[in-house]
Amino acid sequence: MLLSIVLPVYNEQEVLPALFETLPPVLARIDCEYELIFIDDGSRDTTRSILNAAAQQDSRVKVLGFSRNFGQQAAITAGLDFANGDAVVVMDADLQDPPELLVTMVEQFKQGFDVVSTQRITREGESVFKKATASAFYAFMRKAIDERLPPQVGDFRLFSRGAVQAIRKFREQHRFMRGLVAWLGLRETIVRFHRPARAAGETKYPPWKLVKLAWTAVSSFSAMPLRLCLTAGIALTSIGLAYSAYAIYAALFVKSTAPGWSSLVCIQLLFNGATLTAVGLVGDYVGRIYDEAKQRPLYVLGDSVNIESSGCAHRVVWINPPDSALNETPHIYRLDAARETVGRTRRAS
Repeated sequence: MLLSIVLPVYNEQEVLPALFETLPPVLARIDCEYELIFIDDGSRDTTRSILNAAAQQDSRVKVLGFSRNFGQQAAITAGLDFANGDAVVVMDADLQDPPELLVTMVEQFKQGFDVVSTQRITREGESVFKKATASAFYAFMRKAIDERLPPQVGDFRLFSRGAVQAIRKFREQHRFMRGLVAWLGLRETIVRFHRPARAAGETKYPPWKLVKLAWTAVSSFSAMPLRLCLTAGIALTSIGLAYSAYAIYAALFVKSTAPGWSSLVCIQLLFNGATLTAVGLVGDYVGRIYDEAKQRPLYVLGDSVNIESSGCAHRVVWINPPDSALNETPHIYRLDAARETVGRTRRAS
């Protein structure tokens, strides 16, 4: 059995030494071969050099380097695209996803589950505001996206080979991996754990990123905002008709009208605001359709270490792939080969 560990990283130079000390002893307790697939999501510190040095010392450490920051969901996608294991685990590198839990997850996988998810019971080292926003996030996701989304379950999951193959079929630009897993309806079990504080460094998911992720999830999996706009539009129209009827009644029978323009201005502002909000929501959905229509790559790989397979090459650009990947998938673009061709052409002219 081969176990693949997918670890997206972004500016994690402080925590990587602790990770390399903690992870191998845990994997030694599992009766299997393993590979560590690090996806450097455009780090600006020394993360890439630390990973490259580790990969040169151990061929089981594999590195995929993005050309820029594409986000955690794209990094997870890249890791799943290049994972070769019979079971694949996605986990954070900050040690808040305890490596010791891998033993239990593999045991559950051997019992026949396609997905082994982990659920946080407690969240150490986080402020009350962070915990409250996280709870609100999961509650909103269950209401707006899919009630099958379990609360306090993040991306720390184990996938069977069949589950990975199924997830690879989804190539949309705006991705929410937790929603994809729930949508597939695979056989899933949950392992509960107490989440420790970060071993080092700072969180890469401040509240504004959590809000952005929530909106990506809603707009990718639900038309609920558009339905809410329709409901609000009907309600406001009803209010407008009712007020018009009252104005006509007041003018004909009571012989009095509203003293001034304040009520009219308030109604105009209410209707105009609702209209602009609805147009903005429709525009956001149309913009996402536009992004999908362009069929741009989900991510761009700048370089790699110890990666031989081309992985899932659909909607992926690999600038400097190894020769083995070129032989496997000839249409992959190679930057240095293109430069040599251009140079020969210019010299010939």
